Amino acid sequence: MAKINFGGVIEEVVTREEFPLEKARETLKDETVAVLGYGVQGPAQALNLRDNGVRVIVGQNPEGKRTWEKAMRDGWEPGKTLFPLDEAAGRGSIVSYLVSDAAQMATWPMIKSCLNEGDALYFSHGFSVVYHEQTGVVPPENVDVILVAPKGSGTSVRANFLAGSGINSSYAIHQDYTGRARQRVLALGIAIGSGYLFPTTFEKEVYSDLTGERGILMGALAGVMEAQYAALRAHGHSPSEAFNETVEELTQSLIRLVGQNGMDWMYANCSTTAQRGALDWRHEFRQAVAPLFEKLYQRVVSGEETRIVLQANSSPDYKEKLEEELRQMRESEMWQAGAAVRSLRPENWKEA
Repeated sequence: MAKINFGGVIEEVVTREEFPLEKARETLKDETVAVLGYGVQGPAQALNLRDNGVRVIVGQNPEGKRTWEKAMRDGWEPGKTLFPLDEAAGRGSIVSYLVSDAAQMATWPMIKSCLNEGDALYFSHGFSVVYHEQTGVVPPENVDVILVAPKGSGTSVRANFLAGSGINSSYAIHQDYTGRARQRVLALGIAIGSGYLFPTTFEKEVYSDLTGERGILMGALAGVMEAQYAALRAHGHSPSEAFNETVEELTQSLIRLVGQNGMDWMYANCSTTAQRGALDWRHEFRQAVAPLFEKLYQRVVSGEETRIVLQANSSPDYKEKLEEELRQMRESEMWQAGAAVRSLRPENWKEA
């Protein structure tokens, strides 16, 4: 393992140099990976594993016509490499449980009955195992229980793989029945296309993930964008100006500089007016939201956020309610302005 200095804290990570793809293939040569679920992470991980020479089958509910047909379009063949969930689970020596959290709760009794001694039960999220009192997901003692959690969407996992790069992933071992759990989890992490792997636990993975999604990655980001846009509009700025100053400049310019070189580099390469204002106001924003992040983290740890998720996702009209919430967002002035701004990007120009 490589020792890397992360801001003064030394961490051990696993790179493709320490655990090359050839070693991953050798580790998995006698395994069949059954990827259950073809929604968010499933397609990317299954396709990357297949492209890297690992034996893979896909499990999906045939009644889910849209995802079943998507799997077929991606080259998975019914009866050969595409099966119903329970049949795929029974055929796999590594069961990659990538259905949604709510679906894991619903399908667990069936999947548990398909596990054989010495199998590996693989997750990309610690949700079901950590909150087992709510989900009922308690793995049997005679299997390995492992996790690889890519730090990006399934779309990014696949796109980065095809581009020759990778998404960084965390990995964890919850249960090592065979004594091979570590080799298995690292091999899977490399074979799905991870850039590098860093260790965590099931608990830390889910606590950080739920906090991040509700916080800076999605919830907080959307919220502060909406607040700034509303403030600019209230003071007479046009929708185009408000959106460009709130979203477009961030996503098309500044965040790319941060990703490439860090926040300090981005500050150093902005105007002195922007530098001074940003350096001063970041403290105001940090102090304002710090209590909110602490409240959020405690709600995650307590299981309250899990309760809300499972209750909502288990509702028979969840998809209809979700679409209504997303419709309201999509049809808001801010995101209607965003659609117009995106259409005016040079790559979208059409010849007259």
